[in-house]
Amino acid sequence: MDFPFLTRFQPVLLSLFRFITGLLLFQYGIAKLFKFPPLPMFAKVELMSLYGAAGSLELVVGGLLMIGLFTRLAAFILSGEMAFAYFMGHMLKGETPVLLPLLNGGTAAILFCFACLYLSAAGGGPISVDAAMGKK
Repeated sequence: MDFPFLTRFQPVLLSLFRFITGLLLFQYGIAKLFKFPPLPMFAKVELMSLYGAAGSLELVVGGLLMIGLFTRLAAFILSGEMAFAYFMGHMLKGETPVLLPLLNGGTAAILFCFACLYLSAAGGGPISVDAAMGKK
């Protein structure tokens, strides 16, 4: 079944999807690096650690994703970061690997990984710096 009414909004919704994905990752970077909002899980994150590196990527590259600059590259980098986060931070958290995301808390990492992988293939949409500069 086709929905032509919704199909015509696809390009704008792609831009909105890109912005929201970048914003959600950006907030993790803010929380890890600037301790805002103050969350217990990010209270002891140091810049020169894996969490600090992840926060830096989420802050800078998430910001690029929000504005749609170098969208495909930014999304590809963040997709890899989220895959790494899932395998290192969730699946291999303890002595025994826990494969189920519901049990290891990795659902968001998997969603971010595949959302960013999609954006790396689809691009930033018409409302982006890339589109304004003439890149696709």
